[in-house]
Amino acid sequence: MSQSKSFAVFDSDSHIVEPRAIWEKYLDPEYRTLGKAALWREEGETGSYLKVNGKIFRDQMNPNIPRHAIWRPGVSMEDIGGLDPDVRHAKTAGASDPQARLRDMDIMGVDQTLLYPTWFAEGFHLVEDPDTAYALARAYNDWIADFCAAAPNRLFAAAMIPLQNMDFAIAELARIAGIPCFRGAFIRPMFIEERYFTHRYYDPLWETLEKLQITAAVHPASGLWNPEWTSHAQFIEKMNRRMGQQGFFREAGGGPHSGGGGGGAGMVFGHSPDLGHPMSPIIAPWLDNHMFVASTLLGFAVMERYPKMKVVMAHGKASWMEEVLEKMEASALTFPLVHTYPVTPEPEELWEKGEVMLGFDADERMIQKLPQDFAAKTVWGSHYPRQETTTAWDAIAQLSGAGVDEAIIARMLGANAAAQFGVSLQKLV
Repeated sequence: MSQSKSFAVFDSDSHIVEPRAIWEKYLDPEYRTLGKAALWREEGETGSYLKVNGKIFRDQMNPNIPRHAIWRPGVSMEDIGGLDPDVRHAKTAGASDPQARLRDMDIMGVDQTLLYPTWFAEGFHLVEDPDTAYALARAYNDWIADFCAAAPNRLFAAAMIPLQNMDFAIAELARIAGIPCFRGAFIRPMFIEERYFTHRYYDPLWETLEKLQITAAVHPASGLWNPEWTSHAQFIEKMNRRMGQQGFFREAGGGPHSGGGGGGAGMVFGHSPDLGHPMSPIIAPWLDNHMFVASTLLGFAVMERYPKMKVVMAHGKASWMEEVLEKMEASALTFPLVHTYPVTPEPEELWEKGEVMLGFDADERMIQKLPQDFAAKTVWGSHYPRQETTTAWDAIAQLSGAGVDEAIIARMLGANAAAQFGVSLQKLV
């Protein structure tokens, strides 16, 4: 694998794991009790849970392997798959410590990165009390700003915005706009208080993002640790639980040719395979991003009405966009039948001109086969420190091996993201 590069790499999709200090140090004292009731992550020796609005949602996965923060340099996916499930494995230090994070970035070939949350991604938009949500957003943003201060030219962040109250959201956008590390506003594509982002309620959000030149950093979450049923992941979870309750029958012992008395095999009542958690992260992200692009940005004319607002669709792959555009073209003439926004009959033309980019993975085969179709509209993300993390060296090797020109690789791995987030690209590794 190559360990050299002639261009800067900007990782547009990496994560932190929120420490207790956000609640115990950064949260306003008057909201510490309310904040821990509204959103809290507890990780114990024998089990963990996420608390949302006072309700406990226990991890259904093996508590010994924190797959949301298990990758570290030198570890392969095969290594992670071979971990002993009966042994407690520590979370990656760089998930919460900035100096460890910078060391890992050096090894990964990453010069600069945008940081997304983990537990706030799962539960923050579900917090019901607007005042507590506002306090939690301020606490998270103050903590991540201190995290980024360890290397202001390398570490950047997506801010938490309290969409539970639009006045609070606009006020927090105005506050973080003056803090250099914030290059995006985190948006999870989901229903909030039964309103999707096609609702007119969100028009002030798009207007403010465009005016303040803050990128809409859209990142799905699988919903594995919370109760809401917005994400497609939750459908898989629901199906898994129902199958587990019903069970299934399988043959016991050998068939008619097995040794023993000559009769047929018996039947044993068992449980269905554990589909939910392995399948959810596969299915949910691209479906949730697909819905946001097709309905909000294109179908309900957000891209047309706010043409200068920049958007990055992270962690949902990019290849599906070709299919979306094809279907949108076929349906564009029917848009006036369902809403009153003026919508172009040429979604593909709007997409080409629009300020929207899609995140892609190092191993995404369609990007390798059709780089010219995606070169201007994609940004690379590592997903660090999740179990599926890849490095800049992985991405370079995959794209180079597919015959992609180095200038296009440099654009997709660095220049596009830097321009989209308004960052001065620097080659530091």
